Amino acid sequence: MLVATLAGLAVATGYLMIRTPGESDGLGRWRTAEASTDPFAGGVQNPFGTQAPALQGVPARLKVEAIGVDTPLETLRLGKRGELEAPEDFAKAGWYADGTAPGDLGPAVIAGHVDNKRGPAVFYRLRELEAGDRIEVVRGGTTVRFTVTLTAWYPKTAFPTAKVYGPTPDSQLRLITCGGVFDHRLRSYKDNLVVYAVAG
Repeated sequence: MLVATLAGLAVATGYLMIRTPGESDGLGRWRTAEASTDPFAGGVQNPFGTQAPALQGVPARLKVEAIGVDTPLETLRLGKRGELEAPEDFAKAGWYADGTAPGDLGPAVIAGHVDNKRGPAVFYRLRELEAGDRIEVVRGGTTVRFTVTLTAWYPKTAFPTAKVYGPTPDSQLRLITCGGVFDHRLRSYKDNLVVYAVAG
């Protein structure tokens, strides 16, 4: 989880500001009982007292069939000035390794470039995703599956940090890139695109 810090997420040619998340704003309500894979969900007690095994290993690959994405994942960490480093390869996405790992409790973050001077990058088609589309993250030999619930555009000057990075009662995923109008003076896109997804 994020601690009390101010960070910037470099995506494509712009920055996404990260601040300490506030309290949960109910993102977990997206998940319905029908989406749960736990046979003892909904108030039924587990008579065996067992729990699902914890996921092991780091996220290694992201697959989003609806937009033709199948990419290895780089490990992204905070830089010297508190900014989240962008993937070095424009053809690859990266996961925020100091935050939640995909499949663990909370909102995991995977970021990628939208384009560069040579053309489209890994998340160029991210804007085409719709609610119900499936996302897969391969982690330690296990595939963790997510379902898209919402896509939203935010001005970088009014990014809803608490909504994107705030704690959640279940396993969720955020795919983030830049977009909107390109500011040639700042050499940066003015907006961020966030795709929200829940496990299951």
